Amino acid sequence: MSCRCFALRLSLITCYLGLATSSGMAKDVETLAIGAAAPELNLPGVDNNTYRLADFAGAKVLVVVFTCNHCPTAQAYEERIIRLHADYRDKGVALVAVSPNDPLAVRLDELGYTDLGDSFDDMKRHAERRGFKFPYLYDGETQRVSTAYGVLATPHVYIFDRERKLRYNGRIDDAETAEPKSHDARNAIDDVLAGRDVRVAKTRVFGCSTKWADKRDSARESIEKWNAEPVALKSIDETALRDLAENKTEKYRLINLWSTTCAPCVTEFPEFVTINRMYRGRHFEMYTLSIDPPERKDIARKVLEKHHVSCTNYIFHTDDRDKLAELIDPKWEGPVPYTLLIAPGGKIVHRWKDEIKPADLKSEISNALGKTYASKK
Repeated sequence: MSCRCFALRLSLITCYLGLATSSGMAKDVETLAIGAAAPELNLPGVDNNTYRLADFAGAKVLVVVFTCNHCPTAQAYEERIIRLHADYRDKGVALVAVSPNDPLAVRLDELGYTDLGDSFDDMKRHAERRGFKFPYLYDGETQRVSTAYGVLATPHVYIFDRERKLRYNGRIDDAETAEPKSHDARNAIDDVLAGRDVRVAKTRVFGCSTKWADKRDSARESIEKWNAEPVALKSIDETALRDLAENKTEKYRLINLWSTTCAPCVTEFPEFVTINRMYRGRHFEMYTLSIDPPERKDIARKVLEKHHVSCTNYIFHTDDRDKLAELIDPKWEGPVPYTLLIAPGGKIVHRWKDEIKPADLKSEISNALGKTYASKK
């Protein structure tokens, strides 16, 4: 089995089974039982309003979907959640989405399918981008509501009748990346609206495990582990530099040109380190290329070590910057920082001719790689 396939399968298993990536066991919660009353919400929404159960008192059915920004499974189901709301909002059904995750408990390598984390500010950006017409609430600060509901993964759906008794608990449907055979949530809503018993009241939940606050230690430990990775700076000649730019691999390449004499170059290193840690588990690799003279190699290496830049780092073996420019990108006019995103086959997807905007760069990378498991990159 190739490394690519193994990594993908491992990621799928971890996310689908809701296994904790931290040391120790995940928080032990009890999922709300069928027939139980809906726990109170009282949570802030991305529209800066606070929402309570009473705000949906007129609805015949209340659907509470626990979801989040970062999870590939949640993103795969997002369009279906939007359609679910659109199809049923005129039939007396209210839908509210809640993010259960503590944003400080999400490891950087769990953000490989997104450009946004699970903070409240990121939720606001995501809701605006996707055009959510339903409330999107934040429970990451106390996780009080998520604990009361017993959220196992994202997405996790709870459907309540007019009396706000739980009638369905489980998944949206049975197929994340294919045509569903069983539209479980829709079937449950139809049954409740029709006054029938719900045919299948409980289903398994498949998705990314809830990021409880007790996983913060794992997130901190992962940073410490990555910071301890060795940092090296190697010379690169014309042939190897040409190969780097031609990118005859299946991976996207991010190449950052920098210099020790360029303050903005050094200032943005922490953002590049974060980006590398987010995406390097996928079809992505990052390089830095110092344009310093070869005799400053040791100085450049110390700068990289200070900022824990443990990707592949190069310095051109001569001080012929014209030759360097012709090999890496003839359109480069010389100033640094200068950053390239190169697709498999050598096409330059994007050029950043000054300091990067981290949000824009993450968006470019995540869009290129794909945001769900169906993308397989």
